[in-house]
Amino acid sequence: MVFPSSHNPVARHTVVSRSGYGRAVPTLSAGLLLHRDTGGVLEVLIGHPGGPFWSRKDEGAWSIPKGEYVEGEDPWTVAQREFTEEVGKPPPAGSRIGLVPVRQPSGKLITAFAVRGDLDLTGAHSNTFTLEWPRGSGTLREFPEIDRLGWFDLQTARVKLLKGQRPLLDQLVTALEAAAPPETR
Repeated sequence: MVFPSSHNPVARHTVVSRSGYGRAVPTLSAGLLLHRDTGGVLEVLIGHPGGPFWSRKDEGAWSIPKGEYVEGEDPWTVAQREFTEEVGKPPPAGSRIGLVPVRQPSGKLITAFAVRGDLDLTGAHSNTFTLEWPRGSGTLREFPEIDRLGWFDLQTARVKLLKGQRPLLDQLVTALEAAAPPETR
């Protein structure tokens, strides 16, 4: 049986076993790590989260476009949907690499797919979320889920990305090197 946790019903659920003791089930998230080659430089597309908590944070704050899903949903379908919602454009068709899921410090499990493709960010816009701000004011405001998007080389992306998502960059490089013809390695 699954019951929402009282402290955060969106982030976790408690699974109650027959013995009556529960265990937390991690939140599942799926996303796309869009990548391109510009003059021999590998670049990735990442986004800066919107809202007041992230407004003054840059290093270690950016993320791949991603979103939560429930067990039974197809992570690839979710990753494409969330990319479209957070970027305002569908992901380009390109070769896809399934990356090994990474667990975030919060316990969230991210299933990511690397997709080769270019995307013009002109006109990109994110969906929004509603938050009481300032906290305790009773005033509800809307904020974009992603307030900025950018293409970054790997060295810059490694600094900007959330710590728990940095292993995705290593996986991407490993997968691209493994797929390269022997004479280019």
